[in-house]
Amino acid sequence: MSLKSDIKDNIYFPLGHTSILGVSTTGKLYGISVGPGEPDLLTIKAKKILDSCDVIAYPVKTAGEGSVALNIIKPNIDLSNKEVKEYVFSMNPDYVERQKGWDKAFEDIMSTLTEGKSIAMITLGDLSIFSTYMRIDMMIKSKGFETELVPGVPSFCHGASLAGIPLTMGEEALVVIPFNQSRFDALENALDNYENIVLMKAFKHVDEIADAVVSKGRNISCITVMSNIGMEDQYIGPVVKGKKYGYFTTLLIKKEGKE
Repeated sequence: MSLKSDIKDNIYFPLGHTSILGVSTTGKLYGISVGPGEPDLLTIKAKKILDSCDVIAYPVKTAGEGSVALNIIKPNIDLSNKEVKEYVFSMNPDYVERQKGWDKAFEDIMSTLTEGKSIAMITLGDLSIFSTYMRIDMMIKSKGFETELVPGVPSFCHGASLAGIPLTMGEEALVVIPFNQSRFDALENALDNYENIVLMKAFKHVDEIADAVVSKGRNISCITVMSNIGMEDQYIGPVVKGKKYGYFTTLLIKKEGKE
C-alpha cells in the first residue's frame, strides 16, 4: 500500500485513495538513503517507507549489473510483493547519453505516480551527497508531484567511526571532494587551506594522492583509507602502495599535530 505522511500527526495515509479529508491524490516519490553497506544502518524511517511503498526502484550504471543498494535492504525488507524497477543512469562522459537515462526514468516514474502508486528509489550513503537521485527528484517535483528525502549514513561518517578517527574537531574545517575524475588541483588547494579532507571515489588514484599529500608537507600516515565500507571486502587502514582498492574507496586526510 502506498503512503502519504501527515507530519503534524505522524500518520500515514494510503496514496491513490481517499484520505480522511476526502481528497484523492497521486503517488509520492521517496528518495531513500540506505547507508554505506551495512544493513543494520538502514534507518527506522527508511524501513517503514520501504515496507509500505508499492514500487522500489534502484539506479545502476549499466543494465543488469546488480545493485549494492538493493542488496543492503534485502535482509530487512520483504520484496516478494513489491514491484522492483531498475533505472539505468549511465556514467558516460557524453551529457546527451546521460540525459537519455534520466529522461527515461522520469517518464516511467511520472506514469507510475499518476497511477496512484508510491515509489521509493534507494541510493547508497546519503542522497544529499553526490547522488544522481537528486536530479530525478527535482524533475519530478517541477511537475507538481510530492517528493520526500530520507537521510542516511554517509560512507565517510561510517568509515571514520570504524577507524576511531574524528572527521573534525573544535574550529577545524572539513572539505569533501569527489575524485571520480582527477582533481589534483582541488586537492592541492584543500591541502593548503583545510585541516581535514575527504576524497570520495578515489580508488584509481590512491598512490598519486599519497604522493601529493607528502609533497605538501603532510606525512603519509595522516591518510586513512576507507574502502568498500560495510561490505565483505572492507578495508580500513593506512595507504599501502600498489594495493588495488574497491570502487567505493574514500580517503580521510588529517592535518598532523591536530588533536
